[in-house]
Amino acid sequence: MATTKKIKKIETPIDQRETFVSLQKNFADSDLSVEEKLKTLYQLQQTDNAIDKIVHLRGELPQEVTALEEEIASLQSKYAHVEELIDGYEKSIVSNKEQIVELDADIAKYQKQLENIANSREYDSINKEVENQTLLRQIAEKHIGEARFAIEEKKADLEDITARISIRNEDLEAKKAELDSIIESTSKEEEVLVQKRQACAEKIDERTMSAYNRIRASVSNHLAVVSIYNGDSCGGCFNTITPQRIIDVASNHKLVICEHCGRIIVNPDFE
Repeated sequence: MATTKKIKKIETPIDQRETFVSLQKNFADSDLSVEEKLKTLYQLQQTDNAIDKIVHLRGELPQEVTALEEEIASLQSKYAHVEELIDGYEKSIVSNKEQIVELDADIAKYQKQLENIANSREYDSINKEVENQTLLRQIAEKHIGEARFAIEEKKADLEDITARISIRNEDLEAKKAELDSIIESTSKEEEVLVQKRQACAEKIDERTMSAYNRIRASVSNHLAVVSIYNGDSCGGCFNTITPQRIIDVASNHKLVICEHCGRIIVNPDFE
């Protein structure tokens, strides 16, 4: 008895460069009717429009908050670096003071030796050592003075950084409060819209969703699905469409693509 071999359908890989034009041939190949699929795409677009309006209310606040946080982090890092420099100068002062103590001891030792000199050669040699140690002491004192001056400068820098951090923190708190207020006032509405979007997206196949998201991201008004505007024009680019295309759109049985901008044009009755 012959057995019928079931042919497995080969899924077409998703092309991230795909547009609605390349989907026209297979648009009807779906569990949804063409009309239902078009309605779902239009509902998806309207939901995304509503979400975009909510996001627009936030304006540049999210970016401003992020920029302030990064600036404050940078200032705090700079503050820590200046503190490290001050610590290094303070250690240098301690080190030079210790060296001065050792040099003073050596100078005192050589000066004591000068009291018991046997000849002029020995006197010149010891006196030279005293001069060398005295010179090293002067250098150490100079280093201490320079370090103290540098510390004062760095402390002034710390005060300046502290003031800037304080101002930026106040700005950040104000921006966050403003952003939180907007988010709180729109959170419930946004949550409902996100759920509605998810419900629409689940009805649409991955290839169509990929093309939809790509076109939305590539145009300034984020419209991938539009209705007829003013009776004879594309609602996305406002170019005139042919009478035959208007008839096709009204039938709800065909995927109609604007030949100028590549958007899907749907029946205005969907509104």
